[in-house]
Amino acid sequence: MDVNATCLDKDEAINTLVSLMAKQGNLNDQDVYKQGIYAREELSTTGIGEGIAIPHARSEAVNAPGLAAMVVKDGVDYQSLDNQPAKLFFMIAVPKTGGNEHLQILAMLSQMLMDTDFKDSLINAQSVEEFMDLINQKEAAQKAKEEEKEEAQKEFTGTYRLLAVTACPTGIAHTYMSAEALEEKVKQMGITIIVETDGSGGTKNAPIAKEIEECEAIIVAADKNVEMARFDGKPVIQVKVADGINKAEELINEALSGNAPIYHADHVSTTVENDESVGRQIYKHLMNGVSHMLPFVIGGGILIALAFLFDDYTIDPSNFGKNTPLAAFFKTIGDTAFGFMLPILAGYISMSISDRPGLAVGFVGGALASQENSGFLGALVAGFAAGYLMKGLRKLFDYLPDAFEGLKPVLLYPFFGLLLMALLMTFIINPPVAAINTALTNALNSMGGSSKIILGMLLGGMMTVDMGGPINKAAYVFGTASIASGNYDIMAAVMISGMVPPLAIALATFFFKNRFTEKEQQTTLTNIIMELSFITEGSIPFAASDPLHILPACVVGSIVGMFGLALLKKPLK
Repeated sequence: MDVNATCLDKDEAINTLVSLMAKQGNLNDQDVYKQGIYAREELSTTGIGEGIAIPHARSEAVNAPGLAAMVVKDGVDYQSLDNQPAKLFFMIAVPKTGGNEHLQILAMLSQMLMDTDFKDSLINAQSVEEFMDLINQKEAAQKAKEEEKEEAQKEFTGTYRLLAVTACPTGIAHTYMSAEALEEKVKQMGITIIVETDGSGGTKNAPIAKEIEECEAIIVAADKNVEMARFDGKPVIQVKVADGINKAEELINEALSGNAPIYHADHVSTTVENDESVGRQIYKHLMNGVSHMLPFVIGGGILIALAFLFDDYTIDPSNFGKNTPLAAFFKTIGDTAFGFMLPILAGYISMSISDRPGLAVGFVGGALASQENSGFLGALVAGFAAGYLMKGLRKLFDYLPDAFEGLKPVLLYPFFGLLLMALLMTFIINPPVAAINTALTNALNSMGGSSKIILGMLLGGMMTVDMGGPINKAAYVFGTASIASGNYDIMAAVMISGMVPPLAIALATFFFKNRFTEKEQQTTLTNIIMELSFITEGSIPFAASDPLHILPACVVGSIVGMFGLALLKKPLK
């Protein structure tokens, strides 16, 4: 613990906290644990706002659960959600095989830190002893408060005027901070409430049907999907989870005003989405499809590679991959997995846009794209078309009488959705996209060796330059589109480029030990495993600590890897 730390940026703050954690003897490998911290930051910043940051990771590098704390009185830019400097830091370490201790700690910390006076007293603490005394006193008070609340809920036999649900994407800090803010505000206003928290550790305080029926209104402060069908016919306000923290009194007054809109089970909330830019929405929907598609691409691709490895090319070159029983077994399974790639992509893009009714329509749109030779591009367009088509149908069917509510999900949505999607794919989407896809495929197939190397160099640089960011994703999507068109050369370039950075780091730490610390040298084996698994992220800690040297070297290494692929390709045939 350090109550007078000085850090210039986020990386230095993380390094300092990791060092504090290591001094406790909780870590067996600082670098591996740090990789876990950065991986968690990639999901979303743990700078939760209000001057607080709670970086955390579950890792095999952790011997025992631990907590490290730090105060930077001048503040440091931690890329927090509110874009304000962070001053109060808590880092949590949990073993890979441990339970949910970190979630419990995070929930407790989040609730304690809602007390502004308590937070400020921690920031202004002059010694470690004073800091610990404040924590211990607050923790005891918080536990007593939780026990008192549980007992009160058990004994409560009346009617809750309000219900609330709080949930954030990671299900940790903001979930509990929002719940705490709402509970504190209604207590001041003399209003009864029960708040359900949909956190990473599971759902807690879920209201029963009778409580939902008898309440006056419901507040849903969430940045992710929550179970909404149970609130059908009730006044419901849907807002961002941050509004539960910052606008608690306003939400409560609005909910009880009698003007809250009535929720219908087939209604899709767009409150959170409308606050995002169009580009961000498209990227989010696309990544939802790509993330669900990846297991089919990776698993199927490895099986197909094994088929070629165990086959004999000389038996029948035209049937390479299925000449022997073992190769045919691997190839059949791999091709089957690849067959799901486009329907899964389109289905989950559509579902991201229009919720569950969009899944079947998008799935069929992706299958039609595959059958009609519009390939990956067709499935991409089909996913977005299906999503917005179903979104429109749901709004249109809102005008139907209530008697049709039960027919919507089982008859109206699938029938009209699939019919309209088939017409769209057949007459509007497939013809031009198939022509574009065919032209792209022909262009790739007609490329000479030098042209393919130039394209590979470009994709290699894109895969490496931001290591998992939007540019990396664009290159990966292009490679996947090429696979769907039957051209494997492009994806080979993408795969090699993604494997070069961790391999380069591993070789550098092994052959040039004097350039790296002892802890950095211990990442050699980890990075080799990551390289074999096509996981570029093993090099992120090195790139983050010295981007001006590491990133250009990795980009150049990826380009050199492309020349190696070109030299190897002909002899391998």
